[in-house]
Order: sequence, then C-alpha cells, then structure tokens
Amino acid sequence: MVTFPQVGKRAPNFVTVGVFKKRLGRIRLSDYRGKKYVMLIFYPANFTPVSPTELTALSDRISEFRKLSTQILAVSIDSPFSHLQSLLISRKEGGLANLNYPLISDVSQTITDDYKLLTEEGLALPGVFIIDKEGIIQYYTVNNLLCSRSINELLRILESIQHVKKNPGQACPVNWKPSQNNNDQILYSHPLKSKLYFRDLYSPKKN
Repeated sequence: MVTFPQVGKRAPNFVTVGVFKKRLGRIRLSDYRGKKYVMLIFYPANFTPVSPTELTALSDRISEFRKLSTQILAVSIDSPFSHLQSLLISRKEGGLANLNYPLISDVSQTITDDYKLLTEEGLALPGVFIIDKEGIIQYYTVNNLLCSRSINELLRILESIQHVKKNPGQACPVNWKPSQNNNDQILYSHPLKSKLYFRDLYSPKKN
C-alpha cells in the first residue's frame, strides 16, 4: 500500500546535490528547519514545455517569497549537469538563465519517490509541498504533466498558512487574502464563534 506524505506530518528529509548561481553544492532539507519555510516545487524535467514558464515566474517574484521567510527549492530527476546546462541557456530558448533559487538534482529518483510523485512509468509528476519552520508539511498539491500552477495562489496559500499559525483560533475563509485594513470580519475555527462571521456575511446590508 502506498503511503503518501500527510499534512501535519514531518516532511521526508533528503541530502543531495543542488545547483545555484551556476555552482554545485550539497543541499539538506533539514538545514532549513527552525529558520525558514520551504516550498518544494517538483517538476518533471528540464526543457519540458510547462516547467520553464513556472520556474522563471517563481524566480521573478522571489522577493515576495523572501518577505515570507520562505526558501524555494525546485526538484527534478535531472542530473546536476542537466540543471547547470539549463541555467546556461537563455529564457527565450526555454532555459532558466538567472534563476534566483536552487535546482535540486534527484537523479536517483529517491526524493521524488519519497514524496510519492513518481509514476509507474518513471515519470515525475508536478507537485508542490509547503513545509513550515518545524519541518512539518502544511500543504501539498499534485498536477498532471500539462497543467501549470498559479504563483498568486501559491503565495495566497503560503500567507494563509502563516496567518493561522500566528493567530491561533482563526481560520481563513474562501478566497482569503491578507487584510489591508484589519477591518474584515474574522472567521474563527470554533464552531460557535464562527457564527459571528456567517451572521455578518449573510445579514442584509444597510444603505
């Protein structure tokens, strides 16, 4: 029976080779524990059609993730040399030039298998795992090979996770976004307190 990583459980650790700023180095997931959130972005392989669109878009918005104390790590089953080659190729040719976070090599497919994204045919499915500073999985999602992911939604989910951790007893309703004026009605996780939110939401509005 396949046992999937679960929200609320510790993320499988790994030690492998990564490439950042055209340099190879060893990367250990547990090194971020107690320091940063980690967003693991699994993608099928370098030079596939969808992956460069996501990876470069993430890179262009790296400052937004850094403000949320989050490290992005992109994982594929390519070798470190394939990663290095992709970083040497311009974006207009489908490469990943000037990427602002590390590419992780999982040539043994061990990491991808530990996170249950490896198919029977040996393909790696696109997946996202958000891991908190304690090393606990707080969110994950898996796409098919041809569907891209939304950077805006990844940021929204990340912010909502951090919000409920900083505000025990609160919850994030549908389409939640960080409040700009702190005047929004709060949704509480307690069933009785949550009625205050629904009463305000569905009560007739006065002109």
